[in-house]
Amino acid sequence: METKEAIRQIALSLPGVAESVSYGTPSFKLKDKMLARLHEDGQCLVLKMDVETRDFFLQANPETYYITDHYRGYPYVLVRLAGVDLDELRSHFRKLWTEHAPKKLLRQFSSDGESNGA
Repeated sequence: METKEAIRQIALSLPGVAESVSYGTPSFKLKDKMLARLHEDGQCLVLKMDVETRDFFLQANPETYYITDHYRGYPYVLVRLAGVDLDELRSHFRKLWTEHAPKKLLRQFSSDGESNGA
């Protein structure tokens, strides 16, 4: 399966996540909060990530995770699609979703036993 389609499936498997368009590229939002979007270059994913976690991944795997000056002051990281581990990316999306989901969706997800394939 193509990486972009796999990312789409990962994101949309989480309750309340909707596909949208941001900066002319496909994006994935939860209650109008962007979780991720494809970068304009088509080779990277812009992924919301707290700065502490981002700094860890920048050091642990600089071949996949990086930032440009544009993103330095924001809680985002760039992820090279060619090197991304989809299981790791799935974990990032779950964490993001858990941090931003309304309580009702959190309860729904828990009661479903996380059976949505995320």
